Amino acid sequence: MDESRLDRDWNSGIVRYPDPAVEVIDPRFEKYKLSNAAVERLWTGARWAEGPVWFGDGRYLLFSDIPNNRMMRWTEETGEISVFRRPSNNSNGNTRDKQGRLITCEHDTRRVTRTEYDGGITVLMDGFEGKPLNAPNDVVVHPDGHVWFTDPGYGILMNYEGHQAEFELPTHVYRLNPDTGEAQVVTDELEKPNGLCFSPDSSKLYIVDTGVSHKPGHPRHILVYDVVDAACLANGQMFCDMAPGTSDGIRCDIDGNVWASACWVGEGYDGVHIFAPDGDLIGKIHLPEVCANLCFGGVKRNRLFMAGSQSIYAVYVETQGAQMP
Repeated sequence: MDESRLDRDWNSGIVRYPDPAVEVIDPRFEKYKLSNAAVERLWTGARWAEGPVWFGDGRYLLFSDIPNNRMMRWTEETGEISVFRRPSNNSNGNTRDKQGRLITCEHDTRRVTRTEYDGGITVLMDGFEGKPLNAPNDVVVHPDGHVWFTDPGYGILMNYEGHQAEFELPTHVYRLNPDTGEAQVVTDELEKPNGLCFSPDSSKLYIVDTGVSHKPGHPRHILVYDVVDAACLANGQMFCDMAPGTSDGIRCDIDGNVWASACWVGEGYDGVHIFAPDGDLIGKIHLPEVCANLCFGGVKRNRLFMAGSQSIYAVYVETQGAQMP
């Protein structure tokens, strides 16, 4: 591995191929690395970029800039950046439902919303059993249309990404019927459930627990569960240990590999770690800053977009994101 990989000018776009920022750790990752594709910095200027989601019908990427209370839009055809929504209620995670509508987790209002075709906002859920949610964090949609989201409460820990408040609910993972508003807890065993994604066939759900990273001697893990009858979780177990750092957002590709953001260690660790379906680390994408979340996009779903702490990065890979929903 070339230790000078982070010394380059990330704004210049000039990289000698093959890009050493894309590291093969296991031969199984070789087929996913393109010898003539580089990691690019598309934009910088956020305070904490999060929740990237691809809109193929418009060829643009939306993402949250949580402390700046805005959502941004990067347009692929022109490379232009613009404000999509301000204020965004300190939005965090985003995804799309089966009808292509934007689903968003909002920290400040402590709710999950849907943006309608006309731009109107529908509140899907803001409380459970008569108590306000903590601060929804990340969200995915199952092929049956149900919305699954995590509620670790980072948005009420401080005023920087929401507003400080007391926890009134445990840190749950929820399954929500967006048509009826009915919700259920699918697991309550994670200290700080954060990023989540389904396997390509939706038979498994991966969940990042970022709470344990603050306890000495505890693993910084990603868990995997069996999804039973598209409604319940069973057989939870550790998928991988992210020590000495942690993950945040995660996505699966069509082969079932898990692409996990990696953060809070520094050079040689921060970026994206790629795990085979058996949990083995097979590759890394090195970034010069913490990576919070990621998604696949582009015309062929073969471009990985990465939300660094202050910047948005992208790299083409020889796989595609698992198509959800």
